[in-house]
Amino acid sequence: MLGDHRTHGLWERSAPPALHTCPLTQDLAADVVVVGAGFTGLSAALHLAEAGVSVVVLEAKEIGFGGSGRNVGLVNAGMWLQPDTVVARLGSEFGERALSLLGDGPAAVYGLVERFGIACEPVRNGTLHLAVGQAGLRDIADRHAQWARRGADVRLLDKAETAKRVGSSAYEGALLDMRSGTIQPLAYVRGLAAACLASGVRIFTGAPVLGSERADERWAVKTESGTVTADWVVVATNAYSDPAGAWGTIASEIMPLPYFNFATTPLSGAQLDSILPGREGTWDTETVLSSFRLDQAGRLVFGSVGALRNTGTGVHRSWTRRAMQRIFPQLRGVSFEFEWYGRIGMTEDDLPRFHVHAPKVISFSGYNGRGIAPGTVFGRILADYIRSDGAADMPLPVSQVQPVRLRQVRAMSIEAGAQLVHFIRDRFPG
Repeated sequence: MLGDHRTHGLWERSAPPALHTCPLTQDLAADVVVVGAGFTGLSAALHLAEAGVSVVVLEAKEIGFGGSGRNVGLVNAGMWLQPDTVVARLGSEFGERALSLLGDGPAAVYGLVERFGIACEPVRNGTLHLAVGQAGLRDIADRHAQWARRGADVRLLDKAETAKRVGSSAYEGALLDMRSGTIQPLAYVRGLAAACLASGVRIFTGAPVLGSERADERWAVKTESGTVTADWVVVATNAYSDPAGAWGTIASEIMPLPYFNFATTPLSGAQLDSILPGREGTWDTETVLSSFRLDQAGRLVFGSVGALRNTGTGVHRSWTRRAMQRIFPQLRGVSFEFEWYGRIGMTEDDLPRFHVHAPKVISFSGYNGRGIAPGTVFGRILADYIRSDGAADMPLPVSQVQPVRLRQVRAMSIEAGAQLVHFIRDRFPG
């Protein structure tokens, strides 16, 4: 995207063509202006437009340019944290409400896919949280117990059943979540944009916001060559928020966690019979975690923490090959066809944030690696909040922006640490 093959990789190659959009070159008026054309912004715009609200979307780059078009494509339920931890940190009222909404998040995603006929390779056969060692097994057992108490369709698999579903004996067990699945993320976000346009939303790309002013209870949101005047502003920039932009404080409280993916060439029929025959998406319990899944063409998409730049490119590529062959010896000699990376928006307590930045300026951010379903659901919740003039019940309390301490130093440490782990891991047998 924008001439860089390492931003969206396989997803750019296999998604439907990008929609025809252009920069804003005039002054417009709307009920709501949405800043950011990812899952959250487009979901908010779509749900507002379907309710008869006029919406303009301003995107600094291209539709799905940020995490929405780069991620693994796992449509997960809930949050990164264990359910009981969510309730402990948010309190019972907000915690259980958030868990209920996000537990149903995958259903919301697949509902939109079906309703609008979005061609995004949807597979809803569940996801597998893979246990590495006994500590990993205890973690997924706790998660299973906590979700099961809440009536979720989750199953704890033993080592033998996990090996059968994964095609590898590398894991001690797995948590199978039947609420979840996979999609092609860039195709999904482009499909949301198409649904928005069909519903009357006006979308402008290459239109970074330079500033905003409030007068007569309306906001004037300015780009280089045009201004949108609106009653409400939805800021949906999350991990790709510009620190120097109009709402740059969002960036200050998000720790950017780099994440890369490599995609193999399409696997043979025999290889596909032995690897993820149920087409579940997976990730493991390691601190520097790994994920893998298959795409519609039978490529294995294998990813982990790290950035494909400078020395990281070679280190992470070499580790991915070693790790993939350790887990799946039958893939020895299979080559990579695509490589790309982006960043995940992490918060210090691993929970998303709901902010009211100014009168009628609102945002959700900090999805902590769970962008697809939460972004879709939170977009709908923002639409409900606007339509109720701020009276709708929210899944999170209003919070103030809290900058991450030593953010840049810590971000550099994470990137360097991931390189060190991948330089060492899987290099020596045993």
